[in-house]
Amino acid sequence: MTDRELIVDLRGRLIETLNDFWDAVSGPCGLPEWFGRNLDAWSDTIETRGISEVIDSHDILIVHVDQRGLFDGHRQEANVLAGIFDGEQNRVVVHGLA
Repeated sequence: MTDRELIVDLRGRLIETLNDFWDAVSGPCGLPEWFGRNLDAWSDTIETRGISEVIDSHDILIVHVDQRGLFDGHRQEANVLAGIFDGEQNRVVVHGLA
C-alpha cells in the first residue's frame, strides 16, 4: 500500500547548487548512499522508481522550493532539473519570495 503524496518542503533553505539540492532531498526522499547525485540518477529515481523505498511508497512526489539561488529563474541546471519532474506524478513547486 502506498501513501498518496510525499511532500518535501525545502522552503527557507538556500539551495545554490545541484549538490545543495541533493543534500536537501537525500534524507526526506530516502536516497541511498550510492545515489548518483546527478540529473540522470534523479530522473531514474522519480520516473522509473525502484531506487528509493521512500519515494516508491508514495504515488506522488512534490518538492517545494523558494525562488532564489538555484531556482531564481536564471539557471539552466535548474530548468533541466525542473523538466525532469513530469508535473503530475512528480512536481516541483517554486514559491516566490515576498
